[in-house]
Amino acid sequence: MDRFAVLTLWFGLVACAHAEDWPEFRGPTGQGHSTTTGLPAEWGPTRNITWKVEVPGSGWSSPVVSRGKIYLTSAVAKTRDPGLSLQVLCLDAKTGKSVWAQEVLEEPSNAPRIHRKNSHASPTPLLAGDRLYAHFGHQGIVCLDLNGKILWKNTSVKYAPVHGNGGTPILVDDVLIFSCDGGDKAFVVALDAATGKVRWKTDRPFKQAKMFCFSTPLLISVNGKKQVVSPGPGLVAAYDPTDGKEIWHVRYNGYSVIPRPVYGNGLVYVSSGYDSPVLYAIRPEGTGDVTKTHVAWTTNKAVSHTPSFLLHGEELYLVSDRGVASCLDAKTGKVHWTERLNGNFSASPLLADGKIYFQDEDGTATVIKPGKTFQQLARNALDERTLASYAIADGAIFLRSDKHLYRIESK
Repeated sequence: MDRFAVLTLWFGLVACAHAEDWPEFRGPTGQGHSTTTGLPAEWGPTRNITWKVEVPGSGWSSPVVSRGKIYLTSAVAKTRDPGLSLQVLCLDAKTGKSVWAQEVLEEPSNAPRIHRKNSHASPTPLLAGDRLYAHFGHQGIVCLDLNGKILWKNTSVKYAPVHGNGGTPILVDDVLIFSCDGGDKAFVVALDAATGKVRWKTDRPFKQAKMFCFSTPLLISVNGKKQVVSPGPGLVAAYDPTDGKEIWHVRYNGYSVIPRPVYGNGLVYVSSGYDSPVLYAIRPEGTGDVTKTHVAWTTNKAVSHTPSFLLHGEELYLVSDRGVASCLDAKTGKVHWTERLNGNFSASPLLADGKIYFQDEDGTATVIKPGKTFQQLARNALDERTLASYAIADGAIFLRSDKHLYRIESK
């Protein structure tokens, strides 16, 4: 190979390493994986921080990134009345400077109260081509172009929220699918992505004392057919994205489910939520009630209420809200290691550049090497409250705290 060809290949690899977009909650796969290389293991207030900018308002939605722009949502206090302005923000990924801010909805001052760990802007935006979808739970969902122009909004999908909003929609072909698990009713709904009109609505089949949940669905393919896996109150179910018909379900004792499912090794991994979470590994080939036939294994040891799981090959990583991290055999549930990390956790872990990143609520990241033995690479403190999950794009880590957005990269 001549020198020109080598240089062409090298530049192509660099471009690929930096070209990955982060279009939704937990990235391109929805499972917390990034193909970006060259990311730092260590950072701090004066190390590997390219910029730090103040974010107006408040919100725990994670950033999404595409074509050099960052998008996130925020709830901004109004100056003339006690309500909130629900906004979509666009920032330049290179500099952190504001490009535009657009109010899309308003939240009245008498809106239902939220949990102390929640925000009025918790669902992560969703990018698809030249469209951006911003979801605010029971308040509504809005579609914008990438210049901030509102194309449509839907405020007709109603339910009684408990503790505020949470789960993020997913895009499957030409429909947006999300769960609406409230205090009065629980259902899954699909909207036409082009118009915002309801395509289908499927009620959860069981009633129980506490019906509210906040999980983001996951699209999987089983034997060439698409399934949307959505944990809810009392069960996790898979739905046909074309018409909303249930394919299978597994029953459990739980509610307030937050973690997004992950999928691999022929198994779907879900948490049953509060009060005592159980991790279920489920074979998704069945139909109907498969509780007794398709659960491969379960565990209730140090299972998270809030952070999603992370699957890497045949290893399943999880961190409990109280900071107990574990690595399990993904096929059997056998524990490879358990380690207590300092702090409490809400953000979901990330796999990138041969490293796993855990982010605690006080702003400290614990970085480890994947493997069947625990090997810590770094601990990085920013001393700011952080409940949002990471985004990876443009060769950098983007991290949202309660006041700021950071761009973190190797220097």
